[in-house]
Amino acid sequence: MLTNKVEDTVYDYIIVGAGSAGCVLANRLSANPAIRVCLLEAGPSDHTYWIRNCNPLNMLLLMNSRTYNWGYHTEPEARTGNRGFFWPRGRALGGSSSVNAMIYTRGHPHDYDHWAALGNPGWDYQSVLPWFRKSERQQRGADHWHGNQGSMDVVDTNHHFPASEAFVQACGEAGQVLNNDFNGADQEGCGFFQVTQTPAGQRANSAYSFLDEARSRPNLTVMTGAHVTRICFSGKTATGVEVASQGVRGPRDILTATKEVILSAGVINSPHLLKLSGIGPAAELQAHGIPVVHDLPGVGENLQDHPDIIIRCLDKSGTSMAVAPRWNSLAFFARMFFQKPFVFTPTDCGGFVRSHADEPIPDLQLQFAAIRMQPHGRGLFTAMRTGFVLHICHLRPESRGKITLRSADPFAAPIIHAGYFSQEKELRALVRGIRLGRKILAQPAMQAFHGGEESPGPQVQSNEELRQWILDHVETVYHTVGSCRMGSDSMAVVDADLKVHGVEQLRIIDSSIMPTITGSNIHAPTVMIAEQGADRILSSAQKVV
Repeated sequence: MLTNKVEDTVYDYIIVGAGSAGCVLANRLSANPAIRVCLLEAGPSDHTYWIRNCNPLNMLLLMNSRTYNWGYHTEPEARTGNRGFFWPRGRALGGSSSVNAMIYTRGHPHDYDHWAALGNPGWDYQSVLPWFRKSERQQRGADHWHGNQGSMDVVDTNHHFPASEAFVQACGEAGQVLNNDFNGADQEGCGFFQVTQTPAGQRANSAYSFLDEARSRPNLTVMTGAHVTRICFSGKTATGVEVASQGVRGPRDILTATKEVILSAGVINSPHLLKLSGIGPAAELQAHGIPVVHDLPGVGENLQDHPDIIIRCLDKSGTSMAVAPRWNSLAFFARMFFQKPFVFTPTDCGGFVRSHADEPIPDLQLQFAAIRMQPHGRGLFTAMRTGFVLHICHLRPESRGKITLRSADPFAAPIIHAGYFSQEKELRALVRGIRLGRKILAQPAMQAFHGGEESPGPQVQSNEELRQWILDHVETVYHTVGSCRMGSDSMAVVDADLKVHGVEQLRIIDSSIMPTITGSNIHAPTVMIAEQGADRILSSAQKVV
């Protein structure tokens, strides 16, 4: 049942946040008709043209929407030119999977083996692979690496720009391995991404993939416009949540969870809600007048992101996407709007490469888009001319940020410190990344398209010039994780079963539990976390019975 008001107040499980993870959990838990599940989402439904029938223009609107996006900003930091960063996060059913570029990549097996080595049994790659396979409805069919019986469509991109095809060829000319499956036997190499879209061309976000098929279940309640303001406790046992469903000044309802409260509110909202509820560093909570339920110093720490820079060039062929009255652009948009469905990501190809031969595994991700655009879709006039951009992000940063309270007001956004580049080697890797990107773009395959580098520009050449340019222009690539990390040490927030340390009947299941960031886009790993998390919940419930 989908509703925007409180219909009942008692459930077995209450899930806070209907994003990439929350929709999976709602589906898996409610599959048992004896289990009563309530899924709470602060934003609206995803049943809108702008989300489901997504194209590059829709994505630009969603990126900056006040309705479908939390629109967070980080604090200015001296190291990056005293700039704060725009950190969009999805605010609707489907969460960030409703506003992302739909790229489906899992990361490197080493990422998960490292999680297990940090003291998290069951999270090594061989252990998590079945959960990746369970989710997938792989267009190419099932094999050792992929499944085709799941709920989430994983397909090949349905449109390639000529510049994109040339870019992949150029990667091969530059000495990179070509790879047609980044989620198979080997991640390394360059090629075309797979995406979470239906074969018919609709966005297959988590709400479409997992929630739609479960909405009719009488034991599942899905509530939109439900802003959770705190977790309720009896001693150190979570008993439910307080919900504001009628705005900031409206009345608040208490919903009771007889078994567990599950936070799937994401990397920013999950630690924020913990702190508002009295779980976090005691001194910080007391400074804001919040009674301490449990002193847990790691809440909000360990924040990670892939720092991203962009090489932007003109396309002299005129075949890339442009918001301009050219015949090819007009034909393109006519197809996009009138020959439905026509859904695609502009970032259709790229790869995973090494910044240096000494790197044991890829430490850079390339993402190529045949559109001349500035970060976050801003600067629409930039896109009036045909061009392309090459995103280069560092996959395994050691720099860490944090999330702290701004106040005890649950409607006040937290303070976010991105923490980029506390480690110099991350800058060195991106300097090498720019040189590699320039090498690829200079290959014969790109010569019919490359109309000149606009940014950084040919005047930026030395290592020091490139280093400073990176500091002045780095942006997020929207892969934020880690603020409630999994582990067994004093700074861990959840254990390997995703239970919050020091309290009962409370779990966190979303990207915030990652101990270290995966070398990939993060939607696929987050769905995997939810699949395994749901299994651990159901297994523990059976043991109790």
